[in-house]
Amino acid sequence: MRRVIRRAGEADLRGADDDRAAGTELRLAKDKAAALKLPIKVFRVERAPGRLNVYYTCDERIDVRDFVRDLAGATAARIELRQLGGRDEAKAVGGIGTCGLTLCCSTWLPEFVPVSIKMAKDQGLVLSPTKVAGQCGRLKCCLVYEQAAYAEMRKGLPKLGKRVVTARGEGRVVEVDVMRQRIRVSFGPGETEVLTASEVKPLFPPGGAGGPGGAGGRGETSPAAHEDDHEDDGGPTDGEPQR
Repeated sequence: MRRVIRRAGEADLRGADDDRAAGTELRLAKDKAAALKLPIKVFRVERAPGRLNVYYTCDERIDVRDFVRDLAGATAARIELRQLGGRDEAKAVGGIGTCGLTLCCSTWLPEFVPVSIKMAKDQGLVLSPTKVAGQCGRLKCCLVYEQAAYAEMRKGLPKLGKRVVTARGEGRVVEVDVMRQRIRVSFGPGETEVLTASEVKPLFPPGGAGGPGGAGGRGETSPAAHEDDHEDDGGPTDGEPQR
């Protein structure tokens, strides 16, 4: 049982009444939307002097005039609808993230920033909605927090699929562990080995120096030297507009 702080005053009782009324009006708004079969999600109702603010989310543009009329008739108040995105809904409602802490957006995060799926790829996360999506259904804002560190640590590491040279011979990169600075190299079917970054050298260094076809070679550049030279730095970004 929670500790009793003090006896409830008039302001406390009035606030409790307002909370109960808001809960009733929220249930009413949801029922009206369901009765009209509208594809909207009403998640908050706020009572203001002379009006009722209704917050909802919807993925498409719809006609809500019947909804406003029915709700106004049931509450005897002027209705103001406010459509928000998934991130704004999570910020307004709050909740607990997969980390076990209160949502960043509902506690301290001042504004939303663009998040791309490339950040999840750079950090080696499983590209599953249950892993990279937050309560709002969009990419987690926390992917941005460590992106700079991952980008810095990734400098100098070979990319996936690149051909490299090791003490064992030539191979191809099949896995990169950025945090541990380790690289898994495949030397053939079923033959892989995990090496440190210092033990792996690119077969075709940038500029062609020091490898076959470079300054010390025949002056020819193998087509493989240009293999995967360009990586898509863009990637789809979270479609949620910034606030």
